Amino acid sequence: MNVLAGVAPAVRVIDGVAPDAIPFDQLMEAQQPVILKAIAADWPLVRAGRASTDAAMDLLQRFDAGRPVVTFTGAPEIHGRFFYDETVTGLNFTGRREPLTPLLDAMRARIGDAHAPSVYVGSTDLDEYLPGFRAENDLVLDHPMFARHLASIWIGNRTTATCHYDMSHNLAVCAVGRRRFTLFPPDQIANLYPGPLEPTPGGQVVSMVDFAAPDFDRHPGFRAAMATAQVAEMEAGDLLFYPAMWWHHVEALAPFNVLVNYWWNTSPAWLDTPQLTLLHGLLSLRDRPASEKQAWKALFDYYVFGDPERPAEHLPEAARGPLAPIDAMAARRLRAQLLHRLNR
Repeated sequence: MNVLAGVAPAVRVIDGVAPDAIPFDQLMEAQQPVILKAIAADWPLVRAGRASTDAAMDLLQRFDAGRPVVTFTGAPEIHGRFFYDETVTGLNFTGRREPLTPLLDAMRARIGDAHAPSVYVGSTDLDEYLPGFRAENDLVLDHPMFARHLASIWIGNRTTATCHYDMSHNLAVCAVGRRRFTLFPPDQIANLYPGPLEPTPGGQVVSMVDFAAPDFDRHPGFRAAMATAQVAEMEAGDLLFYPAMWWHHVEALAPFNVLVNYWWNTSPAWLDTPQLTLLHGLLSLRDRPASEKQAWKALFDYYVFGDPERPAEHLPEAARGPLAPIDAMAARRLRAQLLHRLNR
C-alpha cells in the first residue's frame, strides 16, 4: 500500500494523442509529469497482456536472445519492496544472471501465489536482450533529442522500486499490468531522507521512508514532501513522461507487470556525470569551515550555476580556456587535468 494513493493530486492526463504526434517540445518545456493515455494501446505486447499473462509471456519469449538477464529475487516477507536489510549495510534481496525464458516459466507457474518470491528484472536493454521487439512494439521518437537514447524493459510480479531519482528524462510505457508512480520535484530531496550513497538497491540513492507506513517521528519532513507529490495511476498502454532528477516511487500492482522505458539526455555526450562532481564535492568541500563553504558557493554560483557566458565575456576569446563553451576537445583536456590532479 502507499499512503499517497488516492490522496495526492493525480498527474495530468492527456487523452486522444496519436502515437505519431507526441508533443515532445511541449513536454520538455513544461518540465512536469504527464500521462499520455493509451499511446501504446496497439502494441502487440499490450494486446497480449490484456488477453492473458500467458500470452504476454509467450510474446516476450519469442524475442528472447538467450542472453542471461540480471534478476533480483526477494523472499515473500519483503512484500515486493526491494530495499535494505535491517543493518542498512546490505540488501534484502539477491541478484544473479539467469536466462529469461526459464525465469518467465518459473514466474508463470506461481502467478497468483501469495507466497511466491518477489522477482524483478530491472533495466534491461531491449535491442541487446530482445532483438526484434522494437520492430513491433515501439514509440515514434521522431525528434532530434532522441538521437541518443536507451530503450529498456522491466519485468516482474508485485514489486516496488523505492523512491529515487534518475539523471535522464524518462518516457515510461506500462505495457502489461498496472503501475503507480508517485513523483516529487527535485527540491524535495531533504524531505525524502536519502539513504547511503552505497550500497544502493538499484544503482541510485533511495528514500529511507516506507511509503506504506511512514514513520513521521524519524522522517517528519516527509509530510512536507507529501504536499508536493503527484501520483500517476497507469493502465496497460499508458505513457508517463517525467523530467530528469524528479524523485519517483514505482509500484507494480498486478500479478505480472512489464514496463518499457526510454531514457535520454539533451546534454552533449562529452559532458561528465554530475554525480562525480557530487562525490568530489564531498571530498573537497563538505568538511571545510562554514565561511569557506559560503565563499566557494559564491564561486560555484558564478562559474557553474549562473549565466554561462558571464565569466568569460570580459576576456579575450583566446584567453577563455574552459570558460568558453565546452566541446569534445575541451572536455578531453579538462578530464586529463582532473585525472592528473586526482592521481597525486
